[in-house]
Amino acid sequence: TVFRHYFFYTSGIQMDLYSFPIHVIKNLPLFSGILFCHAPPATILFHKGDTSMNQNKSVLSAQAANGPVRFNMTNDYMFRAVLQENNKVLRGLICSLLHLSKAEVISAEITNPIILGESIAGKEFRLDINVRLNDRTLINLEMQVDDRMDWPDRSLLYLCRSYDQLGHGQEYMEIQPVIHIGFLDYTLFEESPEFYAAYKLINVKNHDIYNDNFTLCVVNLSRIDLATEEDKKYQIDCWARLFKATMWEEIHMLASENNDIAEASNTMFRLSAEESIRKRCLDREEYYREIRTYKKIIREQEVCIAEKDSCIAKQDSTIQKLLARIEELETEGRKTP
Repeated sequence: TVFRHYFFYTSGIQMDLYSFPIHVIKNLPLFSGILFCHAPPATILFHKGDTSMNQNKSVLSAQAANGPVRFNMTNDYMFRAVLQENNKVLRGLICSLLHLSKAEVISAEITNPIILGESIAGKEFRLDINVRLNDRTLINLEMQVDDRMDWPDRSLLYLCRSYDQLGHGQEYMEIQPVIHIGFLDYTLFEESPEFYAAYKLINVKNHDIYNDNFTLCVVNLSRIDLATEEDKKYQIDCWARLFKATMWEEIHMLASENNDIAEASNTMFRLSAEESIRKRCLDREEYYREIRTYKKIIREQEVCIAEKDSCIAKQDSTIQKLLARIEELETEGRKTP
């Protein structure tokens, strides 16, 4: 007999059925006409003909979830989906990162929305999020878990593209501030690791800021332990822990202390139940898995080449020693009467 923990949602009411054998639950009269959908860690049941997640948004809550998180927000598709789906979450994250009060955020509009769940034409599809904050600041958010060794140049290029925004007839004074915020799951500069860093154009002698409209920020998800008191004050470390969380119990703890994170967890839970979203998240996992496989092969080949180069160098050294010895013997032979 196999046991599962089930949740039944109907008319906005959640009913918990646990420690029941599956065959017993299915034979209960209450559950005639119910569709069983296995989506670990929580199994969600819907009426047949009512499987649209959009129709159940007000019903589903992450509080029912437990165990492993199948796709957390380091998956760049889930990251994009949650922030696009829930504007309150987007605003909350931006407030933390930029040290703003909620009253200071009048609007946060994603200017490059995608159709969530739709097939991606090509795995190189960019999932960074462009946001117009209060109609006067352009923000680019991007999740990057694999180190491709190009982030400084890549992020600077994206930032410059955002800054190049003037249309015909516009004045330079009309240029809007741009901010690029990257969430990296690795340390960008090993010699000086930080959790949250901001970079600007400055005078290298006296550190005066050249222009305050041009900012690069990096959140190092692999070094949450380095969060400063200021980072903790604005709960940037809590957001990072949410993105990295692998268990729903950990998310529940974070959500209990931050309403915006609670919104994010509910949205992530709801989206995780959509088959089309799960497929896109899986596509991204497979894409990054391929990248890691290629990088591993390259590293192995580099090691092999290095070993061969070392062997060749040793052989060259041996040959040079033998040639030198031959020359010595030939010299001695010429001296012998």
